Amino acid sequence: MALDVDQEILQDFLIEAAEILELLSEELVELENDPENADLLNSIFRGFHTVKGGAGFLALTNLVDACHGAENVFDILRTGKRKVTAELMDVILQSLDTVNEMFAQVQAGEDPDPADPELLHALHRYCSPESEDEASAPTADAATTPVPTSGDIDGISEDEFEALLDELHGGSPTKTESAAPAKPSGTPDFGSGDDISDDDFEALLDELHGKGSFKVEGKGDDEDKPSEPASRPPPNFGGDEISDDEFESLLDELHGKGSSPTKAEKPKSTPAKKEPETPAPVATPVAKKAEPVAPTPAKAPPKEKAVPQAETTVRVDTKRLDEIMNMVGELVLVRNRLVSLGVNLGSDEEMTKAISNLDVVTGDLQGAVMKTRMQPIKKVFGRFPRVVRDLSRTLNKEITLELVGEETDLDKNLVEALADPLVHLVRNSVDHGIEMPDERESAGKPRMGMVRLSASQQGDHILLTIEDDGKGMDPEKLKQIAIDKGVLDVDSAARLSDSEAFNLIFAPGFSTKAEISEISGRGVGMDVVKTKIIQLNGSVEIQSELGKGTTLQIKVPLTLAILPTLMVVVGELVFALPLSTVNEIIHLDLTKTNIIDGQQTVTVREKAIPLFYLEDWLIKNPKAESNRTEGHVVVIQVGAQQVGFVVDSLIGQEEVVIKPLDAMLQGTPGMAGATITSDGGIALIFDVPNLLNHYASRSNLRLK
Repeated sequence: MALDVDQEILQDFLIEAAEILELLSEELVELENDPENADLLNSIFRGFHTVKGGAGFLALTNLVDACHGAENVFDILRTGKRKVTAELMDVILQSLDTVNEMFAQVQAGEDPDPADPELLHALHRYCSPESEDEASAPTADAATTPVPTSGDIDGISEDEFEALLDELHGGSPTKTESAAPAKPSGTPDFGSGDDISDDDFEALLDELHGKGSFKVEGKGDDEDKPSEPASRPPPNFGGDEISDDEFESLLDELHGKGSSPTKAEKPKSTPAKKEPETPAPVATPVAKKAEPVAPTPAKAPPKEKAVPQAETTVRVDTKRLDEIMNMVGELVLVRNRLVSLGVNLGSDEEMTKAISNLDVVTGDLQGAVMKTRMQPIKKVFGRFPRVVRDLSRTLNKEITLELVGEETDLDKNLVEALADPLVHLVRNSVDHGIEMPDERESAGKPRMGMVRLSASQQGDHILLTIEDDGKGMDPEKLKQIAIDKGVLDVDSAARLSDSEAFNLIFAPGFSTKAEISEISGRGVGMDVVKTKIIQLNGSVEIQSELGKGTTLQIKVPLTLAILPTLMVVVGELVFALPLSTVNEIIHLDLTKTNIIDGQQTVTVREKAIPLFYLEDWLIKNPKAESNRTEGHVVVIQVGAQQVGFVVDSLIGQEEVVIKPLDAMLQGTPGMAGATITSDGGIALIFDVPNLLNHYASRSNLRLK
């Protein structure tokens, strides 16, 4: 069912809640390692509480239920009535997953589905002190008229719900309104107006869900039950506005911080009650200690109010940033054109200076706009503590995760694109790399395995490293698996170096797992990871030592918006090669080549690499090979594979903006897009992996 809410308020909620839920995922895993951390307990409590409040304001009842249950658990935890255990954390993490699923539905404009009743029951069980775990049934509520809890709020009719709202708002139901439940004892007086404040609504949520910041004094049959002492009556929400000091004091009382206000600390003004015949009930915060707080002998001097800071940030739609980046890209193309013209106008000193200044300013503008698109890699790293924690429990392994360089910035599009590949690589390290605790101990290693995920900037690239201290990989075993699966023949496998053998794990259908599980073993995933990284103009390398561990290094550019390229001429056409794939350029005698397995090769630094003539692939009527005696060879690196592209001439390096191909050219093999060159012409941009996979297959070249 589509949501019928104010879209502006909804968007504000989505932005804030997304940040809170992302932080909660990190804090919950951290809490399991530091269960006595009071700051963490309070922060997690506030996180669920804030999301619950926003969801309640938008009438997202199912989302409120899930958040309220988790909030109650942490209310008990932070008062010391229950300890953090692995089983409790399993339930809390499951509830966070449920909240995230509901949140995704809200993002899609849908009303979230209700949580699993078993999950809500488990949360309800954990929100009681540990001494009450064995109780067969929960204690009856002290109020004479029961208030619907989070488990049965969906069971009342709309008329009953409206009547309850009227009752809580201070309205007086008529005698004929028998369907509306009587006002519970201890319900705050919300006044009779149509609009309620945020504080009023929070109190309403707590009343509706049965457990919250206020506890109701018993009456009637429960008069003999001991009630928690209260130091002051509840705030009256129906009258004048309260001061800042009173509001801060109320927040402290609700959240269990500091000392509760004493009897001497009376409100500055007490508004008149709407219903004088009904005495105001006494309410006590749940988180408050059982003993009365002694009055302080003297008040501390009031703190000076801090001068409010001016707003320093503004939220901007990413589409607007993309538009600005596109315009900067166009400016870069104009800059390139003017610089090219300036070379030909060298005699005009003033024009040359103006073009040089434009070059500098454009470069600075390009860098500034790129920074607005940057996000810390922490946005991706934040999910891995949970991934490793869950896998460790599933596999019965003991693993610690180290995160390094979380503040490293890169383009937001890359942050999103790298999330899934990195998750797969980390899961692979946990499942394949780290041994079982007993196996590690027998090998002289600590029982606790280590996985380290790090990020750093190196020039115009980002280096990501996934390292583990596990059992490492056996290159000979990998070669044999490749032969058995038909990936390689015996002769080809024998010629592989250890580094090339490690890269076999990226071959489609290749798996070292003997048994298929829900985690891995089907031979899919690693090839997809490599393909995704190469699509980002990146590369991946593997280093491994048997018995010591494995390290994977991923290099990706800082941004995908503007692409550094090497401009080359093939025939009479200009093409752009992504500079990230270019290893080196050599000029050589093409008559000094060798034939290996039917493929022409050239020796570069004592290594034979396949040689391909791009003109044969791309030009309709290429020159006869017999006429080629010399040429420029651009050595390309794709993963662990090196190949040589023969081109007619070189133009040089140039930053280009990728433009999509026209409908007539879309799907052209080996082409990523087009760009405008510095001389005003048009050049096609190579998609090197796709180019090789399409054309080199005729030479039976297997890319590793």
